Amino acid sequence: MESLYILVPLSVALVLLIGWVFWRALQGGQFDDLERPAYSILEDDEATPTKPAPGQAEGKGEGGHV
Repeated sequence: MESLYILVPLSVALVLLIGWVFWRALQGGQFDDLERPAYSILEDDEATPTKPAPGQAEGKGEGGHV
């Protein structure tokens, strides 16, 4: 019975701590957009044009093969 004097306040403190952490996550925008990260992995990256190396003409590689 004496252990309840410790366990009940400890449980209340734990619930308040979990509630505070959850509230901070809500205020920080943690749960604003749950769908976007799932679809962003499927999108292609933007293609960046590469410049030809100096000394090489466009469309021609080593040995003149196209």
